[in-house]
Amino acid sequence: MSDSTVTQPEGREELAVPQAVTGEDGRLARGLVGRLRRPRRPRLWFEILLIAVSYWTYSLIRNAVPEQKGEALRNADWIWRAEHVLGIAVERSVNHAADSATWLIIGMNYYYATLHFVVTIGVLVWLYRWHPGRYAAARLALFATTGVALVGYYLCPLAPPRLMRGGYFVDTVMVHHTWGSMASGDLKHMSNQYAAMPSMHIGWSLWCGLTIFALASVPWMRVLGLLYPATTLLVIVATANHFWLDAVGGVLCLAFGFTVARSWYGAVPYALPRMAPARVAEPAPSAQSA
Repeated sequence: MSDSTVTQPEGREELAVPQAVTGEDGRLARGLVGRLRRPRRPRLWFEILLIAVSYWTYSLIRNAVPEQKGEALRNADWIWRAEHVLGIAVERSVNHAADSATWLIIGMNYYYATLHFVVTIGVLVWLYRWHPGRYAAARLALFATTGVALVGYYLCPLAPPRLMRGGYFVDTVMVHHTWGSMASGDLKHMSNQYAAMPSMHIGWSLWCGLTIFALASVPWMRVLGLLYPATTLLVIVATANHFWLDAVGGVLCLAFGFTVARSWYGAVPYALPRMAPARVAEPAPSAQSA
């Protein structure tokens, strides 16, 4: 028996609906084929290369955006005034309170400098290994989130609170000499210091947190998934690297990323089924045809 095959774009499985399936069952089956776009697990070497090249490209573009120091400082003043109007301008109090405990603020500095990359890569590896059917859609959401952030860096250069003029924030990275931070020492010349909007620390950490919460089977891991972006929000404010509104920008970028993934795969990554059939099963022969 010949089947009618629906060919999906590269990276998706091909689903086939038998021509013998007619009537309501046929319409439902073909509707399923039209909506269900299940990604196959990509090759490991390709994923490593893709992630490395993508991050290199992201860093290159982000750092190639003109720093526009004057405009970035003016935008920071505007954000600070807007937060006062909204009644949420408490970043300086949080910054000073955290800086009063040296052990705490140093820990936060290293959290900011390292976990942003370590946890994100770890979640990608976990997805690839244990949830391959959801990996490609989740990865696309992350990539789209990061890509649209570049537009924000170009259109809205923004100084972080620690670099504001007259903001009276403590630059905890410089004061406590955090090793390895892109905002200290010679490394600061390798990173655009005026690309604070949107916060990808929030965009990435929220992506990680939602992924862990949605897919982890162990309750304590799901709790950690929720705590991770919440802790990251506290850290970016306490270290004076971001305003609250930068975090809002990161959330909006992630919403865009999920929208792209939903448009491409027909569902957000966590709504995709665990296993997608390669073919729609043929119906059992009826008594009349026997």
